[in-house]
Amino acid sequence: MSAAQRRIHDAALRLFAAKGSTDISVSELAAAAGVARGTIYNNLESPERLFRQVAAQLAEDMDERVAASYVGIDDPAERIAIGMRLYIRRAHEEPHWARFLLNFSYTNDALRKLWGGPPMRDLMQGVESGRFTIQSDQLLSGLGAITGMTLSAIMGVVDGLRTWRDAGADAAELTLRALGVAADDARQIATRELPALADAHAGT
Repeated sequence: MSAAQRRIHDAALRLFAAKGSTDISVSELAAAAGVARGTIYNNLESPERLFRQVAAQLAEDMDERVAASYVGIDDPAERIAIGMRLYIRRAHEEPHWARFLLNFSYTNDALRKLWGGPPMRDLMQGVESGRFTIQSDQLLSGLGAITGMTLSAIMGVVDGLRTWRDAGADAAELTLRALGVAADDARQIATRELPALADAHAGT
């Protein structure tokens, strides 16, 4: 992706998040990105497909960055906790990114893939290894617990009700306990030092 395309996508994400709608005009986008209308047309295959492109890029980017952040950690419980807390910390650091997630995570196919990548793989590994006590036919419910708890914590952080540290630790601890991790173990995992979120394309 070119620098101009990244600038346009970032401006679009901010507009989508602020409006809570996928309906933005080329003029609005050009103004937000600080470029001419012609630059928008020259750097987008289709303005009409922009929302799907932005959502898909966000999902791919965050999947890659989270996975790269816990390379070398084998415990699926710790990997899930790290992933959840990284999302919640990023929500604190980038409120417009968080608002985009809150507005569209349940309604957009590309964003729903966020929760079907690394989190589902870690859930499956945890069930197969006995780390988690849920049954294999409860995987989707387990994924729902991860998704719901993460988005709920993000909402509290964005609304200024909680710090990202407290919200992230509680969300991770309670989710791990729901998956069958012992209470003391879950709390210890959820309060460990959090690694930095890897840079985009760190694994490439």
